[in-house]
Amino acid sequence: MLPDGCMDLIWTGGAVHVAGPDTAAFLAAATPGQSLVGVRFRPGAAPPLLGVPAHAMRDQRVPLEEFWPEAGELAARIAGGGDPASLLVDAVTRRLRDASPPDPGLRIVVARLRDDDVNVSGVAAALGCTPRSLHRRCRDAFGYGPSVLRRIVRFRSALALAAAGTAFADTAVRTGYADQAHLAREVRALAGVPLRQLLAANGANRSTELPSGSCTTA
Repeated sequence: MLPDGCMDLIWTGGAVHVAGPDTAAFLAAATPGQSLVGVRFRPGAAPPLLGVPAHAMRDQRVPLEEFWPEAGELAARIAGGGDPASLLVDAVTRRLRDASPPDPGLRIVVARLRDDDVNVSGVAAALGCTPRSLHRRCRDAFGYGPSVLRRIVRFRSALALAAAGTAFADTAVRTGYADQAHLAREVRALAGVPLRQLLAANGANRSTELPSGSCTTA
């Protein structure tokens, strides 16, 4: 899984775990034939459902039972032959009915950070808050502050362009990197492998855009 500010619920064949927001690529060992099923939350959507700020889960994988008392029963029903995708979605849907809505400013934050000409102070001004308050809101919702979030948003945008066939040099320019070398350094820092290798692995293993670690988005 690659860093993107999202959080997931993942059934790994024995239990349901919460995958927190990553600051670098997370590599998990899988046995041949093993199936992984998950629900992906849009950035900022999971903390209200789990009752913890995103930064408390950063770079972690934690059993869902630590957050939801009914998680043990959910895992037992899946292990007993229930469809994991349907059961996970049902569990999330029930929780959504009583959960507080995500911070309404989150979409503005992500949209503004896609613009390389807008700084953190500008994003804070758009939300009517101070940079310090914005940093706190970002950590609670995404797991990290706006500066790290901007790196990740730009990284994901670059991957999407490159995966669509855009030349690496053009990808770098269009997503705000200084040059192709800058893009290459950021990809290695966040994904742990060169861009070409990352795209080749994604093409070999998936028909969808970019690694996500889940099949359903909430």
